[in-house]
Amino acid sequence: MSEEHFYSKLPFIKAFVFDVDGVFTNNELVATEAGDLLRTFNAKDGFALKHAIQQGYEVCIITGGTSAAVHKRFDTVGVKHNYYKVADKVKVLREFLAQTEIAAENVLYIADDIPDHASMQMCGLKCCPSDAVPEIQSVADYICLRKGGDGCVREVIEMVLKVQGKWFEELK
Repeated sequence: MSEEHFYSKLPFIKAFVFDVDGVFTNNELVATEAGDLLRTFNAKDGFALKHAIQQGYEVCIITGGTSAAVHKRFDTVGVKHNYYKVADKVKVLREFLAQTEIAAENVLYIADDIPDHASMQMCGLKCCPSDAVPEIQSVADYICLRKGGDGCVREVIEMVLKVQGKWFEELK
């Protein structure tokens, strides 16, 4: 997709769908003696996510993983559509679209690895972090400048909200 074509779709985005590991995180897991897997999240991603929700965008998390900390992280910023331990992401995406009555063409989907390959192709804008696997980069409309866990979430949210005049216009 040409850069011009990508930017022409930004005004029509109404929802964001995210994978977690490799998008909000850098894909590194720290295993504790208690058996927990620890991740780090980028605070700027969380800020942008919360602002998008406050501006009325639907946000959906679809991940194959689960942990109490991940649940709490997204609850804290106000995400209402959280799907964990998902084996069939296409099915869950369809449920989200039906529930919110948003057309897939109005959804920006960002992921980094093969489990999201089929579901992200259903959406209007397919994005990935700069360190996504080649199979995902090959189908992405936009490859972020930033890596997973390093602000790629904020990068795409900020682009959409700026184009739609919802990114802190009072600061201009």
